Amino acid sequence: MLTTKTNLTLGLALAVAAGAVSAHVVLEQGTVPTGSSYRATLRVGHGCDGLPTTSVIVAVPAGLQGAKPMPKAGWRLSTRVAPLAQPYTSHGKRVEQDVVEIRWEAMSADAALPDAFYDEFVFRASVAAAPGVLWVPVTQLCRDGAKEGRLDWTQLPAEGARTAAGLKSPAAMLVVTEGAGLAPVGAASSASGASGAGEHRH
Repeated sequence: MLTTKTNLTLGLALAVAAGAVSAHVVLEQGTVPTGSSYRATLRVGHGCDGLPTTSVIVAVPAGLQGAKPMPKAGWRLSTRVAPLAQPYTSHGKRVEQDVVEIRWEAMSADAALPDAFYDEFVFRASVAAAPGVLWVPVTQLCRDGAKEGRLDWTQLPAEGARTAAGLKSPAAMLVVTEGAGLAPVGAASSASGASGAGEHRH
């Protein structure tokens, strides 16, 4: 017999699968246990009305700590660090500021992601959120010569909602399940998070 907690987890997982059908920037792994290290792989499925993607900007939610992005050949990588409303402890040290935004920018027209192709943008973080749903807003910028486009995958459902149903441009959805105590919160803390506020280029 399924428990209430199991039913909730299954329901959230089905919501992720349903949302992925219509959403165009989604997480490859849509569920993760709290307290674990998470490899967030964002899939960008198309450009802006036919234009190639030249920038992908990720707003890191507070439930993902110590975000550390993976570089991409041909793309300039930068992060923005800001003070935290709720500092946390990682490896015995108090963390008062952290990565809140990750930006990949194509360094040339040849490096841009054509509308006909898809690609993945990856970062790691430690999952500090309680079981439930996290939303990862993503902004997609496109350019082809003088033509520019923009797609904001940043819509959030009403507070407490656990599905992206009815949203035209939803943020990427991540279901956080009950943790198994495999890793301490903040274990994936980025060295850049302790280096000071501002933008850091890699």
